[in-house]
Amino acid sequence: MGQPLRFSSAPAASGLSAWEAAWSPYDEETYRFALSHIGPEDVVLDIGAGDLRLARRLAGIACHVTAIEINPAVLALSSPGLPPNLSVICADARHVPFPSNVTVGVLLMRHCEHFRLYVEKLRSVGCRRLITNARWRMGVEVVDLGDSLPFEEVRAGWYACKCGAVGIVPGTGPDDFATPEDMIAQEVEWCPACRCVSAGDA
Repeated sequence: MGQPLRFSSAPAASGLSAWEAAWSPYDEETYRFALSHIGPEDVVLDIGAGDLRLARRLAGIACHVTAIEINPAVLALSSPGLPPNLSVICADARHVPFPSNVTVGVLLMRHCEHFRLYVEKLRSVGCRRLITNARWRMGVEVVDLGDSLPFEEVRAGWYACKCGAVGIVPGTGPDDFATPEDMIAQEVEWCPACRCVSAGDA
């Protein structure tokens, strides 16, 4: 029968847009991609887990899954009972500590406005990968949370930053995008968008 649906609750904090706070299910292709990148040794953190439909499937593969969802009404839509390796927290993921043993984060949230914060929190607990559609807001990708290329060293082509920004560095000649590798986004840190945020915080 599994565990009953019990979750620790925390007050929802203000500052989320209506789009970011909302939840709706994704298509099967999106879920299958996420599941295909989970192994039995993984400890998963599902951020914005909604009605737990993906978290339950993740728990069928992973060692343990922690699901965080801000909306108790959405959580209440979940089927009763939890797998023994699934923990659920009803809280604002921006303001609760992340488990210290997480190896993979899952962030399926196309309208996410706090990508940089979630990446920083995941990296601070040693998480190695993030499965997300929040950066390109289209298909799902697996982000390596290790160190990335400084923006100053990026060559001509597309880039994707740990802060969530994406863009393109223009080339200087017709051969700058001559190979398929040049069309693959380069993983970077400290892009112009990062500097704008830092300047605003100063």
